[in-house]
Amino acid sequence: MPQPIHPTHDDLSSGATASAGAAGATMRRSNARYRILALLAIGTMINYLDRTVLGIAAPQLTKELGINAALMGLLFSVFSWSYVASQIPGGLFLDRFGSKLTYFLSMTFWSLFTLAQGLVHGIAPLLAFRLGLGVAESPCFPANSRVVATWFPQSERAMATGTYTVGEYIGLAFFSPFLFALMGAYGWRSLFYVVGAVGLVFGAIWWICYREPRDHPSANAAELEYIEAGGGLTHRKKDEGDATTNEKGTKSTKSTKGGFEWRTIGRLLKHRQLSGICLGQFAGNSTLVFFLTWFPTYLATERHMAWLKIGFFAILPFIAASIGVMFGGTFSDWLLRRGTSVNVARKLPIIAGLLLASTIILANYVESNVTVIVILSVAFFAQGMAALGWTLVSDIAPDGLLGVTGGIFNFAANLAGIITPLAVGFIVAATGSFVGALVFIGVIALIGALSYIFIVGDIKRIVMTE
Repeated sequence: MPQPIHPTHDDLSSGATASAGAAGATMRRSNARYRILALLAIGTMINYLDRTVLGIAAPQLTKELGINAALMGLLFSVFSWSYVASQIPGGLFLDRFGSKLTYFLSMTFWSLFTLAQGLVHGIAPLLAFRLGLGVAESPCFPANSRVVATWFPQSERAMATGTYTVGEYIGLAFFSPFLFALMGAYGWRSLFYVVGAVGLVFGAIWWICYREPRDHPSANAAELEYIEAGGGLTHRKKDEGDATTNEKGTKSTKSTKGGFEWRTIGRLLKHRQLSGICLGQFAGNSTLVFFLTWFPTYLATERHMAWLKIGFFAILPFIAASIGVMFGGTFSDWLLRRGTSVNVARKLPIIAGLLLASTIILANYVESNVTVIVILSVAFFAQGMAALGWTLVSDIAPDGLLGVTGGIFNFAANLAGIITPLAVGFIVAATGSFVGALVFIGVIALIGALSYIFIVGDIKRIVMTE
Protein backbone atom coordinates (compact mmCIF):
# COMPACT_ATOMS: atom_id res chain seq x y z
CA MET A 1 0.00 0.00 0.00
CA PRO A 2 1.55 3.36 -1.00
CA GLN A 3 2.44 5.51 1.97
CA PRO A 4 2.13 9.30 1.94
CA ILE A 5 5.38 11.24 1.33
CA HIS A 6 6.11 13.52 4.27
CA PRO A 7 7.16 17.07 3.41
CA THR A 8 10.73 18.08 4.12
CA HIS A 9 9.60 20.77 6.56
CA ASP A 10 8.01 18.18 8.87
CA ASP A 11 8.33 18.68 12.60
CA LEU A 12 11.22 16.21 12.80
CA SER A 13 14.34 16.99 10.81
CA SER A 14 16.06 14.24 8.90
CA GLY A 15 18.83 14.22 11.47
CA ALA A 16 16.35 13.77 14.29
CA THR A 17 14.69 10.95 12.38
CA ALA A 18 18.01 9.21 11.90
CA SER A 19 18.74 9.56 15.61
CA ALA A 20 15.35 8.10 16.43
CA GLY A 21 16.10 5.16 14.15
CA ALA A 22 19.43 4.54 15.82
CA ALA A 23 17.85 4.82 19.23
CA GLY A 24 15.05 2.48 18.18
CA ALA A 25 17.62 -0.16 17.26
CA THR A 26 19.15 -0.19 20.74
CA MET A 27 16.39 0.68 23.21
CA ARG A 28 13.42 -1.40 24.28
CA ARG A 29 10.19 -0.20 22.70
CA SER A 30 7.73 1.50 25.04
CA ASN A 31 3.99 0.72 24.98
CA ALA A 32 2.38 4.12 25.48
CA ARG A 33 -0.05 3.35 22.67
CA TYR A 34 -1.78 0.76 24.84
CA ARG A 35 -2.50 3.39 27.49
CA ILE A 36 -4.12 5.50 24.82
CA LEU A 37 -6.12 2.47 23.69
CA ALA A 38 -7.36 1.99 27.25
CA LEU A 39 -8.66 5.55 27.22
CA LEU A 40 -10.53 4.88 23.97
CA ALA A 41 -12.06 1.65 25.30
CA ILE A 42 -13.35 3.30 28.48
CA GLY A 43 -14.63 6.30 26.55
CA THR A 44 -16.51 4.06 24.11
CA MET A 45 -18.04 2.07 26.96
CA ILE A 46 -19.35 5.28 28.56
CA ASN A 47 -20.55 6.47 25.16
CA TYR A 48 -22.80 3.44 24.69
CA LEU A 49 -24.04 3.47 28.26
CA ASP A 50 -25.13 7.08 27.80
CA ARG A 51 -26.98 6.43 24.55
CA THR A 52 -28.71 3.21 25.73
CA VAL A 53 -29.47 3.90 29.41
CA LEU A 54 -32.88 5.15 28.28
CA GLY A 55 -33.77 1.56 27.39
CA ILE A 56 -33.09 0.42 30.95
CA ALA A 57 -35.04 3.34 32.41
CA ALA A 58 -37.95 2.89 30.01
CA PRO A 59 -40.25 0.67 32.16
CA GLN A 60 -40.36 3.19 35.03
CA LEU A 61 -39.99 6.29 32.89
CA THR A 62 -42.94 5.48 30.62
CA LYS A 63 -45.25 5.02 33.60
CA GLU A 64 -44.20 8.24 35.34
CA LEU A 65 -44.27 10.43 32.23
CA GLY A 66 -47.23 8.71 30.56
CA ILE A 67 -45.36 7.72 27.40
CA ASN A 68 -46.90 5.06 25.16
CA ALA A 69 -44.96 2.46 23.19
CA ALA A 70 -45.10 4.36 19.88
CA LEU A 71 -43.73 7.53 21.46
CA MET A 72 -41.05 5.52 23.23
CA GLY A 73 -39.97 4.14 19.88
CA LEU A 74 -39.67 7.70 18.61
CA LEU A 75 -37.46 8.60 21.56
CA PHE A 76 -35.22 5.62 20.81
CA SER A 77 -34.92 6.72 17.19
CA VAL A 78 -34.51 10.47 17.63
CA PHE A 79 -30.99 10.13 19.02
CA SER A 80 -29.87 8.78 15.66
CA TRP A 81 -31.46 11.68 13.76
CA SER A 82 -29.15 14.29 15.22
CA TYR A 83 -26.28 11.80 15.52
CA VAL A 84 -26.37 11.06 11.79
CA ALA A 85 -26.97 14.69 10.78
CA SER A 86 -23.92 15.78 12.79
CA GLN A 87 -21.43 13.29 11.38
CA ILE A 88 -20.01 15.51 8.65
CA PRO A 89 -19.79 18.66 10.82
CA GLY A 90 -18.28 16.56 13.59
CA GLY A 91 -15.67 15.19 11.21
CA LEU A 92 -14.83 18.68 10.00
CA PHE A 93 -14.43 19.86 13.58
CA LEU A 94 -12.15 16.89 14.27
CA ASP A 95 -9.94 17.64 11.27
CA ARG A 96 -9.74 21.29 12.28
CA PHE A 97 -9.13 20.99 16.03
CA GLY A 98 -7.65 17.52 16.50
CA SER A 99 -8.45 14.49 18.65
CA LYS A 100 -7.75 15.79 22.16
CA LEU A 101 -10.04 18.82 22.17
CA THR A 102 -12.75 17.19 20.06
CA TYR A 103 -13.04 14.13 22.29
CA PHE A 104 -12.98 16.21 25.47
CA LEU A 105 -15.76 18.52 24.31
CA SER A 106 -17.78 15.62 22.92
CA MET A 107 -17.67 13.63 26.15
CA THR A 108 -18.31 16.65 28.36
CA PHE A 109 -21.40 17.74 26.46
CA TRP A 110 -22.85 14.26 25.94
CA SER A 111 -22.47 13.62 29.68
CA LEU A 112 -24.27 16.88 30.48
CA PHE A 113 -27.13 15.93 28.15
CA THR A 114 -27.33 12.50 29.80
CA LEU A 115 -27.43 13.99 33.27
CA ALA A 116 -30.10 16.48 32.17
CA GLN A 117 -32.42 13.66 31.07
CA GLY A 118 -32.79 12.75 34.74
CA LEU A 119 -34.31 16.18 35.42
CA VAL A 120 -37.15 16.06 32.89
CA HIS A 121 -40.86 16.03 33.73
CA GLY A 122 -42.24 16.03 30.20
CA ILE A 123 -41.70 14.68 26.72
CA ALA A 124 -40.49 17.92 25.08
CA PRO A 125 -37.32 18.39 27.17
CA LEU A 126 -36.56 14.67 27.00
CA LEU A 127 -36.81 14.86 23.22
CA ALA A 128 -34.54 17.91 23.14
CA PHE A 129 -31.91 16.30 25.36
CA ARG A 130 -31.91 13.14 23.23
CA LEU A 131 -31.31 15.30 20.16
CA GLY A 132 -28.49 17.11 21.98
CA LEU A 133 -26.97 13.78 23.01
CA GLY A 134 -26.80 12.72 19.37
CA VAL A 135 -25.03 15.93 18.33
CA ALA A 136 -22.53 15.69 21.19
CA GLU A 137 -21.65 12.04 20.53
CA SER A 138 -21.24 12.44 16.76
CA PRO A 139 -17.43 13.02 16.66
CA CYS A 140 -16.60 10.13 19.01
CA PHE A 141 -16.02 7.29 16.54
CA PRO A 142 -14.28 9.40 13.90
CA ALA A 143 -11.99 10.55 16.74
CA ASN A 144 -11.43 6.94 17.78
CA SER A 145 -10.40 6.06 14.24
CA ARG A 146 -8.12 9.07 13.98
CA VAL A 147 -6.38 8.19 17.25
CA VAL A 148 -5.87 4.57 16.13
CA ALA A 149 -4.49 5.68 12.76
CA THR A 150 -2.10 8.05 14.53
CA TRP A 151 -0.99 5.80 17.38
CA PHE A 152 -0.92 2.31 15.81
CA PRO A 153 0.87 0.69 12.87
CA GLN A 154 -1.37 -0.95 10.33
CA SER A 155 -0.57 -4.43 11.65
CA GLU A 156 -2.17 -3.56 15.03
CA ARG A 157 -5.11 -1.43 13.94
CA ALA A 158 -7.69 -4.21 13.78
CA MET A 159 -6.72 -5.30 17.30
CA ALA A 160 -6.94 -1.70 18.50
CA THR A 161 -10.28 -1.14 16.79
CA GLY A 162 -11.64 -4.37 18.25
CA THR A 163 -10.43 -3.44 21.73
CA TYR A 164 -12.20 -0.10 21.90
CA THR A 165 -15.25 -1.43 20.04
CA VAL A 166 -15.74 -4.13 22.64
CA GLY A 167 -16.53 -1.32 25.05
CA GLU A 168 -19.88 -0.97 23.27
CA TYR A 169 -20.88 -4.40 24.48
CA ILE A 170 -19.06 -4.77 27.79
CA GLY A 171 -20.76 -1.77 29.33
CA LEU A 172 -24.20 -3.12 28.50
CA ALA A 173 -23.41 -6.75 29.34
CA PHE A 174 -21.73 -6.24 32.68
CA PHE A 175 -23.15 -2.97 34.01
CA SER A 176 -26.82 -3.64 33.22
CA PRO A 177 -27.40 -5.66 36.44
CA PHE A 178 -25.92 -2.80 38.48
CA LEU A 179 -28.05 -0.24 36.66
CA PHE A 180 -31.23 -2.28 37.17
CA ALA A 181 -30.41 -2.56 40.89
CA LEU A 182 -29.72 1.17 41.07
CA MET A 183 -33.06 1.95 39.43
CA GLY A 184 -34.84 -0.39 41.81
CA ALA A 185 -33.33 1.33 44.83
CA TYR A 186 -33.35 4.99 43.74
CA GLY A 187 -35.61 5.27 40.69
CA TRP A 188 -34.98 5.78 36.99
CA ARG A 189 -33.59 9.31 37.36
CA SER A 190 -30.59 8.00 39.29
CA LEU A 191 -29.39 6.15 36.16
CA PHE A 192 -28.92 9.38 34.25
CA TYR A 193 -27.27 11.14 37.18
CA VAL A 194 -24.72 8.40 37.77
CA VAL A 195 -23.86 7.65 34.15
CA GLY A 196 -23.67 11.36 33.30
CA ALA A 197 -21.40 12.09 36.27
CA VAL A 198 -19.06 9.24 35.33
CA GLY A 199 -18.71 10.72 31.86
CA LEU A 200 -17.84 14.16 33.21
CA VAL A 201 -15.11 12.71 35.40
CA PHE A 202 -13.66 10.67 32.57
CA GLY A 203 -13.70 13.69 30.28
CA ALA A 204 -11.32 15.40 32.69
CA ILE A 205 -9.13 12.28 32.78
CA TRP A 206 -8.96 12.26 28.99
CA TRP A 207 -7.88 15.91 28.89
CA ILE A 208 -5.12 15.28 31.42
CA CYS A 209 -3.83 12.00 29.96
CA TYR A 210 -4.19 12.16 26.18
CA ARG A 211 -1.21 13.29 24.10
CA GLU A 212 -0.23 12.93 20.47
CA PRO A 213 2.57 10.35 20.00
CA ARG A 214 5.47 12.81 19.67
CA ASP A 215 4.25 14.71 22.72
CA HIS A 216 3.62 11.72 24.98
CA PRO A 217 6.17 11.52 27.80
CA SER A 218 6.07 7.71 27.86
CA ALA A 219 6.48 7.09 24.11
CA ASN A 220 10.18 6.59 23.40
CA ALA A 221 11.97 6.83 20.05
CA ALA A 222 11.73 3.08 19.44
CA GLU A 223 7.96 3.11 19.77
CA LEU A 224 7.61 6.19 17.57
CA GLU A 225 9.76 4.57 14.90
CA TYR A 226 7.71 1.37 15.09
CA ILE A 227 4.44 3.28 14.73
CA GLU A 228 5.70 5.39 11.84
CA ALA A 229 7.17 2.40 10.01
CA GLY A 230 3.71 0.83 10.09
CA GLY A 231 2.00 3.90 8.63
CA GLY A 232 1.10 5.75 11.84
CA LEU A 233 1.89 9.35 12.80
CA THR A 234 0.52 10.51 9.44
CA HIS A 235 -2.88 11.97 10.27
CA ARG A 236 -2.06 15.37 11.66
CA LYS A 237 -2.77 18.92 10.62
CA LYS A 238 -0.68 20.30 7.79
CA ASP A 239 0.22 23.81 6.71
CA GLU A 240 -2.18 25.44 4.31
CA GLY A 241 -1.50 24.51 0.73
CA ASP A 242 0.54 21.42 1.58
CA ALA A 243 0.49 18.81 -1.14
CA THR A 244 2.49 15.85 -2.31
CA THR A 245 2.99 14.04 -5.55
CA ASN A 246 2.02 10.40 -5.74
CA GLU A 247 3.96 7.64 -7.44
CA LYS A 248 2.33 8.35 -10.81
CA GLY A 249 3.29 12.01 -10.67
CA THR A 250 -0.28 13.21 -10.00
CA LYS A 251 -0.65 16.01 -7.53
CA SER A 252 -2.66 14.89 -4.51
CA THR A 253 -4.08 17.36 -2.06
CA LYS A 254 -4.06 16.98 1.70
CA SER A 255 -6.25 18.49 4.31
CA THR A 256 -5.54 22.14 4.70
CA LYS A 257 -6.64 24.56 7.31
CA GLY A 258 -9.89 26.04 6.07
CA GLY A 259 -9.48 24.26 2.73
CA PHE A 260 -12.43 21.86 2.89
CA GLU A 261 -15.05 21.96 0.14
CA TRP A 262 -18.38 20.15 0.32
CA ARG A 263 -17.76 18.59 -3.08
CA THR A 264 -15.02 16.60 -1.36
CA ILE A 265 -17.75 14.40 0.11
CA GLY A 266 -19.03 13.46 -3.33
CA ARG A 267 -15.51 12.89 -4.59
CA LEU A 268 -14.80 10.54 -1.69
CA LEU A 269 -18.00 8.55 -2.21
CA LYS A 270 -17.10 7.94 -5.85
CA HIS A 271 -14.36 5.64 -4.59
CA ARG A 272 -15.71 2.11 -4.28
CA GLN A 273 -13.70 1.44 -1.13
CA LEU A 274 -15.66 4.03 0.85
CA SER A 275 -19.12 3.50 -0.65
CA GLY A 276 -18.76 -0.27 -0.22
CA ILE A 277 -17.71 -0.21 3.42
CA CYS A 278 -20.47 2.32 4.17
CA LEU A 279 -23.10 -0.13 2.91
CA GLY A 280 -21.43 -2.99 4.76
CA GLN A 281 -21.31 -1.09 8.04
CA PHE A 282 -24.97 -0.11 7.69
CA ALA A 283 -25.76 -3.81 7.42
CA GLY A 284 -23.72 -4.73 10.49
CA ASN A 285 -25.17 -1.87 12.50
CA SER A 286 -28.70 -3.03 11.69
CA THR A 287 -28.07 -6.19 13.71
CA LEU A 288 -26.52 -4.15 16.52
CA VAL A 289 -29.44 -1.70 16.61
CA PHE A 290 -31.93 -4.56 16.85
CA PHE A 291 -30.21 -5.80 20.00
CA LEU A 292 -29.95 -2.28 21.45
CA THR A 293 -33.64 -1.48 20.93
CA TRP A 294 -36.07 -4.31 20.18
CA PHE A 295 -34.32 -7.33 21.67
CA PRO A 296 -35.91 -7.17 25.18
CA THR A 297 -39.35 -6.58 23.62
CA TYR A 298 -38.82 -9.57 21.34
CA LEU A 299 -38.04 -11.80 24.31
CA ALA A 300 -41.08 -10.53 26.23
CA THR A 301 -43.72 -10.54 23.48
CA GLU A 302 -42.58 -13.11 20.92
CA ARG A 303 -40.93 -15.59 23.30
CA HIS A 304 -43.13 -14.76 26.34
CA MET A 305 -40.23 -14.72 28.78
CA ALA A 306 -40.63 -13.42 32.31
CA TRP A 307 -38.70 -10.24 33.15
CA LEU A 308 -36.31 -12.16 35.42
CA LYS A 309 -35.40 -14.46 32.56
CA ILE A 310 -35.03 -11.52 30.19
CA GLY A 311 -32.59 -9.88 32.59
CA PHE A 312 -30.45 -13.03 32.59
CA PHE A 313 -30.76 -14.04 28.95
CA ALA A 314 -30.24 -10.52 27.59
CA ILE A 315 -26.69 -10.47 28.94
CA LEU A 316 -25.55 -13.56 27.00
CA PRO A 317 -25.67 -12.19 23.43
CA PHE A 318 -23.78 -9.07 24.52
CA ILE A 319 -21.05 -11.23 26.05
CA ALA A 320 -20.93 -13.22 22.82
CA ALA A 321 -20.66 -9.99 20.81
CA SER A 322 -17.78 -8.82 23.04
CA ILE A 323 -15.90 -12.04 22.27
CA GLY A 324 -16.71 -11.66 18.58
CA VAL A 325 -15.25 -8.16 18.43
CA MET A 326 -11.98 -9.23 20.03
CA PHE A 327 -11.77 -12.38 17.92
CA GLY A 328 -12.40 -10.52 14.66
CA GLY A 329 -9.75 -7.88 15.35
CA THR A 330 -7.16 -10.34 16.61
CA PHE A 331 -7.77 -12.74 13.72
CA SER A 332 -7.44 -9.94 11.15
CA ASP A 333 -4.12 -8.73 12.57
CA TRP A 334 -2.87 -12.33 12.85
CA LEU A 335 -3.56 -12.89 9.17
CA LEU A 336 -1.77 -9.65 8.30
CA ARG A 337 1.31 -10.59 10.33
CA ARG A 338 1.47 -13.97 8.58
CA GLY A 339 1.79 -12.23 5.24
CA THR A 340 -1.82 -12.48 4.13
CA SER A 341 -2.86 -9.62 1.86
CA VAL A 342 -4.60 -6.62 3.38
CA ASN A 343 -7.68 -7.45 1.31
CA VAL A 344 -8.07 -10.92 2.78
CA ALA A 345 -6.99 -10.01 6.32
CA ARG A 346 -9.46 -7.14 6.60
CA LYS A 347 -12.37 -8.48 4.56
CA LEU A 348 -12.49 -12.13 5.64
CA PRO A 349 -13.62 -11.57 9.27
CA ILE A 350 -16.20 -8.99 8.14
CA ILE A 351 -17.67 -11.11 5.36
CA ALA A 352 -17.75 -14.24 7.53
CA GLY A 353 -19.34 -12.24 10.35
CA LEU A 354 -22.09 -10.77 8.18
CA LEU A 355 -22.88 -14.14 6.62
CA LEU A 356 -23.09 -15.74 10.06
CA ALA A 357 -25.17 -12.83 11.42
CA SER A 358 -27.83 -13.62 8.83
CA THR A 359 -28.53 -16.88 10.71
CA ILE A 360 -30.64 -14.79 13.10
CA ILE A 361 -33.50 -15.82 10.79
CA LEU A 362 -33.29 -19.37 12.20
CA ALA A 363 -34.75 -18.11 15.50
CA ASN A 364 -38.12 -18.05 13.74
CA TYR A 365 -38.12 -21.83 13.37
CA VAL A 366 -37.26 -23.18 16.83
CA GLU A 367 -39.42 -23.59 19.92
CA SER A 368 -36.89 -23.78 22.74
CA ASN A 369 -36.04 -20.44 24.34
CA VAL A 370 -32.57 -21.74 25.15
CA THR A 371 -32.00 -22.58 21.48
CA VAL A 372 -33.27 -19.13 20.50
CA ILE A 373 -30.75 -17.47 22.82
CA VAL A 374 -27.99 -19.63 21.36
CA ILE A 375 -28.94 -18.58 17.82
CA LEU A 376 -29.15 -14.92 18.79
CA SER A 377 -25.84 -15.13 20.64
CA VAL A 378 -24.16 -16.64 17.57
CA ALA A 379 -25.63 -13.90 15.37
CA PHE A 380 -24.47 -11.17 17.75
CA PHE A 381 -21.04 -12.80 18.06
CA ALA A 382 -20.84 -12.66 14.27
CA GLN A 383 -21.91 -9.01 14.21
CA GLY A 384 -19.06 -8.33 16.60
CA MET A 385 -16.65 -10.05 14.19
CA ALA A 386 -17.87 -7.75 11.44
CA ALA A 387 -17.31 -4.60 13.49
CA LEU A 388 -13.94 -3.91 11.86
CA GLY A 389 -15.15 -1.24 9.51
CA TRP A 390 -13.36 1.52 11.39
CA THR A 391 -10.07 -0.27 10.75
CA LEU A 392 -10.73 0.01 7.02
CA VAL A 393 -11.48 3.72 7.43
CA SER A 394 -7.99 4.11 8.88
CA ASP A 395 -6.57 2.14 5.94
CA ILE A 396 -8.33 3.98 3.09
CA ALA A 397 -8.84 7.57 4.27
CA PRO A 398 -6.84 10.19 2.36
CA ASP A 399 -4.14 11.70 4.53
CA GLY A 400 -5.54 14.72 6.37
CA LEU A 401 -9.18 13.78 5.62
CA LEU A 402 -9.65 11.02 8.16
CA GLY A 403 -12.17 13.04 10.16
CA VAL A 404 -14.36 13.74 7.13
CA THR A 405 -14.00 10.18 5.81
CA GLY A 406 -14.93 8.82 9.24
CA GLY A 407 -17.87 11.21 9.40
CA ILE A 408 -19.21 9.98 6.04
CA PHE A 409 -18.72 6.37 7.13
CA ASN A 410 -20.41 6.92 10.49
CA PHE A 411 -23.24 8.83 8.80
CA ALA A 412 -24.00 5.86 6.55
CA ALA A 413 -23.51 3.29 9.28
CA ASN A 414 -25.80 5.03 11.74
CA LEU A 415 -28.64 5.45 9.30
CA ALA A 416 -29.35 1.98 10.71
CA GLY A 417 -30.21 3.67 14.00
CA ILE A 418 -33.03 5.51 12.25
CA ILE A 419 -34.21 2.98 9.68
CA THR A 420 -33.96 -0.30 11.57
CA PRO A 421 -36.09 0.55 14.66
CA LEU A 422 -38.78 2.06 12.44
CA ALA A 423 -38.72 -0.84 9.95
CA VAL A 424 -38.92 -3.45 12.69
CA GLY A 425 -41.71 -1.52 14.40
CA PHE A 426 -43.68 -1.27 11.16
CA ILE A 427 -43.27 -4.99 10.42
CA VAL A 428 -44.33 -6.00 13.94
CA ALA A 429 -47.29 -3.62 13.89
CA ALA A 430 -48.43 -4.86 10.48
CA THR A 431 -48.00 -8.60 11.13
CA GLY A 432 -48.24 -8.91 14.91
CA SER A 433 -45.05 -10.96 14.89
CA PHE A 434 -41.27 -10.61 14.84
CA VAL A 435 -40.88 -13.27 12.12
CA GLY A 436 -40.67 -10.74 9.30
CA ALA A 437 -38.48 -8.48 11.41
CA LEU A 438 -35.82 -11.17 11.87
CA VAL A 439 -35.95 -11.91 8.14
CA PHE A 440 -35.37 -8.20 7.49
CA ILE A 441 -32.30 -8.15 9.77
CA GLY A 442 -30.90 -11.32 8.19
CA VAL A 443 -31.36 -10.11 4.61
CA ILE A 444 -29.67 -6.79 5.39
CA ALA A 445 -26.69 -8.71 6.81
CA LEU A 446 -26.44 -10.71 3.56
CA ILE A 447 -26.48 -7.49 1.52
CA GLY A 448 -23.61 -6.20 3.65
CA ALA A 449 -21.55 -9.32 2.95
CA LEU A 450 -22.18 -8.96 -0.79
CA SER A 451 -21.06 -5.33 -0.61
CA TYR A 452 -17.67 -6.37 0.77
CA ILE A 453 -17.36 -9.16 -1.79
CA PHE A 454 -18.33 -7.22 -4.93
CA ILE A 455 -18.11 -3.46 -4.25
CA VAL A 456 -15.27 -2.61 -1.87
CA GLY A 457 -12.41 -3.77 -4.08
CA ASP A 458 -8.79 -3.33 -2.98
CA ILE A 459 -8.10 -1.96 0.49
CA LYS A 460 -5.76 0.92 -0.24
CA ARG A 461 -5.48 4.58 0.66
CA ILE A 462 -7.65 6.84 -1.47
CA VAL A 463 -5.69 9.45 -3.42
CA MET A 464 -7.63 12.67 -4.00
CA THR A 465 -6.40 13.99 -7.35
CA GLU A 466 -6.94 17.52 -8.60
